[in-house]
Amino acid sequence: MSDQERITELEIKASYVEDTLDQLNMTIYRQQQQIDALIAEVRNLRQQMPESGGGARNLRDELPPHY
Repeated sequence: MSDQERITELEIKASYVEDTLDQLNMTIYRQQQQIDALIAEVRNLRQQMPESGGGARNLRDELPPHY
């Protein structure tokens, strides 16, 4: 294999690596947008929750009476 063929092969590989890196960066960007949206949604839901004056709830208090 000549030097020119090796250089061409390396350039092709570098091109694929750049493309993969761009795709990964876009995936990370979209995931960060989703994370930010989910954080905002959790904040919104927490603000909508009624204040439970007694602190943490006991799940036994929420069992139906037949238990």
